[in-house]
Amino acid sequence: MIAGKEQTIKVKQEDDGQRLDRWLKKYVPELPYVLAQKLIRKGAVKIDGTKARMDSRIAAGQDIRIPAFEMRGAAGGEKPPYRISADDEKMIRAMVLYDDGDVIALNKPAGLATQGGGDEKRHIDGMLPVLAGKDGTVPRLVHRLDKETSGVLLLARSAEAVRRLGKSFKERNIRKIYWAVTLGVPAQREGTIRAPVGKVKGPIKDKMTIDEIDGKGAVTDFVVIDRMQSALAFVAFWPRTGRTHQIRVHAAEILECPVLGDRRYGGQSDEFDALDLAPRLYLHARRVILPHPLDETKMLDITAPLGVDLAGSWETLGFDSRLKDDPFETL
Repeated sequence: MIAGKEQTIKVKQEDDGQRLDRWLKKYVPELPYVLAQKLIRKGAVKIDGTKARMDSRIAAGQDIRIPAFEMRGAAGGEKPPYRISADDEKMIRAMVLYDDGDVIALNKPAGLATQGGGDEKRHIDGMLPVLAGKDGTVPRLVHRLDKETSGVLLLARSAEAVRRLGKSFKERNIRKIYWAVTLGVPAQREGTIRAPVGKVKGPIKDKMTIDEIDGKGAVTDFVVIDRMQSALAFVAFWPRTGRTHQIRVHAAEILECPVLGDRRYGGQSDEFDALDLAPRLYLHARRVILPHPLDETKMLDITAPLGVDLAGSWETLGFDSRLKDDPFETL
């Protein structure tokens, strides 16, 4: 059984403007989301003495009262809080590519979820307290990568840095370069894909498709960097929008060249078994270029090297894994 005592916490300046549900996750991690909802519906959680809502925006200096609570973990219908292991701590520290105190960039490995949910027991979000600043501030995710995708993942330590980075993503003031190997070679060497992406209708979960009626607008630039005859291609993608599985859907349904290893969108093939390639999705968030959120005179340019698994496969296929050129430089 997990129990929490009644407590009142004053909102720090760095958390000014944050949503209550996210603040609770940060400062009362032992309080599960579902239980927090129940307490708030009952009016038990208060902000300066006033009943709170899950979507309430909090302000620096406010007092937030959390009542005493108890739960029985997974057996009682609630998930226990994330427990950081020694392996978790070692892993996330090894992922750090860049850390200036305000912004952190990780090189996320394939197979590790960005956030929890469903059956995910191990995820980046749960490990973030390891990277807390000197004042104890835990960094927050700015965006997400699919579990199967590796590469650059950005975090920020202050609410203002999170807000400004989020604005950069929303306003598309950021260059995101992904590397992929596709099954088949695109008919054009380079181009721009404009095709709306939406959820597949029906019982299939977490699968997207091109949907001209209900889909959300999605734009992806691409450049073919190299090819292995007509079988495989080394392709750089720049998703101008951030739809779920955008690159994977555009590659499979528009280019008709799915990302190699993509079980969900037709990228499997036993034709290359003899090459002993890494058994994974061949999609890697290679590089991000954007203004620093707190110093717009400074540009962040962060590159994530390929993991050992992908680097070996790149070499096997004859592709250059050390390529530093920006294939979209002229755009």
